[in-house]
Amino acid sequence: MRILTIGGGGRECAAVDAFHRAGSDIYAVMKNANPGIICRAEEYLLADEKDIAAICKFAKENMIELAFVGPEAPLEAGIVDALEREGVPCASPTKAAARIETSKSFMRELVRKHKVDGNLEYAAFDNPADTEAYLKKVDHQIVVKPIGLTGGKGVKVEGEHLHTLKDIMDYVGEIFDQNIGGSGVIIEEKAVGEEFTQMAFCDGKTVAPMPLVQDHKRAYEGDVGPNTGGMGSYSDADHLLPFIGNGDREKSLAIMRQIVSAMSEEGCPYRGVMYGQFMLTKNGPKIIEINARFGDPEAMNVLPILEDNFEKICWDMANGTLSESVRFAKKATVCKYVVPRGYGTKPESGSEISIDMEAVKRSGAEAFYANVEMVNDKIITGTSRAVGIVGIDKTLEEADRNCETALTFVKSDAVYVRHDIGTRDLVQRRVDHMREILAK
Repeated sequence: MRILTIGGGGRECAAVDAFHRAGSDIYAVMKNANPGIICRAEEYLLADEKDIAAICKFAKENMIELAFVGPEAPLEAGIVDALEREGVPCASPTKAAARIETSKSFMRELVRKHKVDGNLEYAAFDNPADTEAYLKKVDHQIVVKPIGLTGGKGVKVEGEHLHTLKDIMDYVGEIFDQNIGGSGVIIEEKAVGEEFTQMAFCDGKTVAPMPLVQDHKRAYEGDVGPNTGGMGSYSDADHLLPFIGNGDREKSLAIMRQIVSAMSEEGCPYRGVMYGQFMLTKNGPKIIEINARFGDPEAMNVLPILEDNFEKICWDMANGTLSESVRFAKKATVCKYVVPRGYGTKPESGSEISIDMEAVKRSGAEAFYANVEMVNDKIITGTSRAVGIVGIDKTLEEADRNCETALTFVKSDAVYVRHDIGTRDLVQRRVDHMREILAK
């Protein structure tokens, strides 16, 4: 089948690899010349991923039979609606359905209206004065988020990034002054526990789960530093996480099924990958965010161990024929992102990076290029994450060892890695933290 993929990051590189394993003919649109995608593509177009006219023209010229959209920005721009008007089915949500991610207030209001489990107290504002008046009344710690898209970097948490009312209002003022996210601010109740990601394939009614993953947002080892788009992630061989049992996992899936049902009732059925970001609390899973696509880096944990045909899954999502069960290998994965020096604050770009792909594979790992460019046959870093290295094996410890071995075959003078992701010590801290919370 002739498949159109949109996006040039690590998430999309992993998706293209999965399509390649499925035997698809891949036609790619991306803003950066990602070598991992280029080597799999029959044809590719370098273009703004929100350039609807150029993408539709490319799709028609190449007689595309199915489209898959990786990033959230083209979804918000309405690329799925445009492609479907041209007769191209899409395994991604429409602009109306993607509001589950592109408007945090839409998501919270949908969940409240339909009495979906796991909601948090919240309020949305379009000016700083009303925000401050609300903050002076609340008796719990809060989280500040721009309502719109921020690439996973706009969240600030009281007690971690913000410590006083002045800190909070300074950030609220920054959101409005700089128009961060584009549509106001949302104040949410702070949930205490351990975050986890439950992703699922959806066809408007059926929800087929993927293995649980835990992402690591903080830039530096020991979970300190600024929030980033994600420094790495891990998944366990039983498809749970060391601090989550089947019961809480089923509760998170029930929440996602309630959301999919609510979207259909609202007249915007959800088709595509849904990313549920949850906090496991003393009172069960609470909704942190719902996103309208694969997580990045989490896609790199689950797609390499997907045993079913990714092309067929995407076709079934687009056409409402999805099975409730999708098979994944019973293997653990550890993903660590190689990022440019200064990432999270003032990232440096323009450095050469090289990877011995064969040596990475021999190490029991996979490498997925992300924010890099091919320039005169050299791979050059951008200002965001450069390459994801994913160790895969029977246990977390073995997967971590494979990842660390593979990282020795990545050469650059201007990058860094959070080596603690997926390690025994860090995972045990998460388990101990959850035990402490449940014991209170």
